[in-house]
Amino acid sequence: MSDEIIATLAPSQGRRWIAVAMLLVLGGLLLWLAFSTPAAALLVQLFLLGLGLAALVMAELIRRATETWIELTEDGLRDGTGRELCRMDRIAAVERGAFAFKPSNGFLVRLTEPGERAWQPGLWWRFGRRVGVGGVTPAGQGKFMADMIALRLRERG
Repeated sequence: MSDEIIATLAPSQGRRWIAVAMLLVLGGLLLWLAFSTPAAALLVQLFLLGLGLAALVMAELIRRATETWIELTEDGLRDGTGRELCRMDRIAAVERGAFAFKPSNGFLVRLTEPGERAWQPGLWWRFGRRVGVGGVTPAGQGKFMADMIALRLRERG
C-alpha cells in the first residue's frame, strides 16, 4: 500500500469558471424569460422557472465539485478529499478513444465489479462498472493519467 501520487488531474481554472458562468447566464436567462412571459402561459412559466432554478443549482454543484482534484496512486483513483473513485485491482480497462463514452478531455475506466453511483459534475462520475474522469480538466493531464493506468494494467498482465 503506497500513498505516493503517480499523477494528478486538477480542473483548469479557466474551464471551471466558464462552465459555472455559462450555467449562471443560462439560469438567469431562463428566469428572466419565465417572469417576462404573459401570465396566461402559467405552465410555460413554471417550466421555465424550474429549468432556470435547476441551471443555477447545477452551477453551484459544479463550482463545489471542481474545488478538488483527482489523484492516481498505486492503490487506485481518489479525489483530493480522499474519496475513493476506484481501486487499481478492480480496473479492467481504460478507454480514451474518440468514440469512447467519456467526459470531455478525459477517459473512461471499466471496472471488474460495479460500484455505487456517484457524481462530481465537471470532474468525474461512476455508474455501474464505469468511471468517467474528466470534464473541466486539461487534456494533457487526463491523457497522462490514462496512460499511467494503462501502463499499470499492462504490467499487471
